[in-house]
Parts: sequence; structure tokens; C-alpha cells
Amino acid sequence: MNTLRLHSSGPEVKALQNLLKEAGFNPGPMDGEFGPGTEQAVKAFQKSEGLLDDGIAGPRTISALTPEQPVESVSILPAVTSAIVSRMFPHTPIVNIEKYLPSVLNGLEKAGLVGQGMVLVALATIRAETEGFRPISEYRSKYNTSPGGHPFDLYHNRKDLGNQGPPDGERFKGRGFIQLTGRNNYAVHGNAIGEDLINQPDKANDPDIASHLLASFLADKEVMIKKELLEGDLRGARRLVNGGSHGLERFTSAFEIGKELIPETLAV
Repeated sequence: MNTLRLHSSGPEVKALQNLLKEAGFNPGPMDGEFGPGTEQAVKAFQKSEGLLDDGIAGPRTISALTPEQPVESVSILPAVTSAIVSRMFPHTPIVNIEKYLPSVLNGLEKAGLVGQGMVLVALATIRAETEGFRPISEYRSKYNTSPGGHPFDLYHNRKDLGNQGPPDGERFKGRGFIQLTGRNNYAVHGNAIGEDLINQPDKANDPDIASHLLASFLADKEVMIKKELLEGDLRGARRLVNGGSHGLERFTSAFEIGKELIPETLAV
């Protein structure tokens, strides 16, 4: 079944309407016309399933309606080349992109983040966090270290990060492509990818592990990020990842360049 949306029509829309009604979401007349009633039924079903409620019946929505016959999402990852990413990262040596991009794309694929929006958010996040396109450790700054204090002492007692006092600030400082920070994030996303990062936090800078952590973190906020993208709010999308607007200019620049260069769908 193709992606269906407002004003679509034909047998596939009628089949969608039947699926919605069977699931308990009445679309109104079963007429094969994707009108406002069908759109609202799709949105209600999406909310029920924890999906992005955009009213568009794409692969994930249709798969949720037909769990016995899941539909694979069309991946745009084959279109993401080092040459294209280099244009999104104009100040970055292309050798770094060529070296680490395969790991990043593999992490996104395993997490199911294969659509244009989330792929661009992932790449734009890397540019905002580590423009050199390589996993790194957070630097000391006035934001994490008190004047004359021990490195990262301002993180030691951050309850919002799950830190429990010294030496948690330095132990769980930002690392990787996404600058994963705090005991809670190391525990949750380390567990999600099968790595013990509490006892071995430096592993967060391993390129393959850093790639999976980036994907895990974004996947956890996927629906919220997609809602911001639907509204065209890149500041909101950046805030969901970073908690603020640090690196917003780089994030926005990379996203907008990538949107022009990487197709929303691939020709088949």
C-alpha cells in the first residue's frame, strides 16, 4: 500500500478505511476518498499507537494497522554519501566523514531512523555537537567547571542528569557524536544498545558505539522531534536533543543544506 493522505483516492484508500473501522476508528463513508473524516480517524489511530499524528498513512501507520503484514519504511540512507555530507559540513575534513559516516548510517538503520527528517536531524546534531564529524569528549568550560574548580564539578550534583556527586561530573561528561551526558543517559542508552557504560563510560567514544548511542537517543524522542519538524520548528527540534539552543546555527545550516541535497523518497 502506498503512502496515503488527504485528497488521495481509490481502492487503497477504501482498504485503509476498512482497516481503520476494524481497528475501532470510524472514518465515515467507506467511499475510497481520503477526506477530513479519514484524516481524523488516521490521526486518532496514530495517537493511540504513539505514532506521529500527522494524518498521513505511511509505512509505520499501515504496519500498525496490519501487524500480520508489516510494511517496510523506504530508506533514504543509500542517498547519503560522503560528498553530500561534506557539503553539510563545509569546515570538516572529508576524510573524517568518509571514515565515520558508514558507522553513523549503520546505527540509524538499526534504529529504524531511515526517513529524511530523522536522518537530517542526526547529521545536523553531529554538526552542532562535534563539527569535526568524529566522536569526542566534552571540553572544560564555564558551563561545566566552576572558577578554579575541579574539571566538570558543576555536573557532579546535577539531579536532572542523575549524577550522584563526585566523580560523576567528569565520569559522565559529554561524549560521542551526540555528547551523551549524565549518569541517567549513560545507563538508559547504554542498556538500550547492550553496552555497560556506567562502568566503562569511555566506550561512548568508540565510533560504532557512539553511532548507536546517537541513534538510540534520537529514537527515544522521535515522535516529539517529528512534531517539531512538521511545524517547521528547527529550534524546537534542537531543544529536544540539546536541552537548549547551543549550536543552533550549525544545526539549522546542516539541516537546510541536507534537505536540498537528500531526497525525501528514493525512486524505485
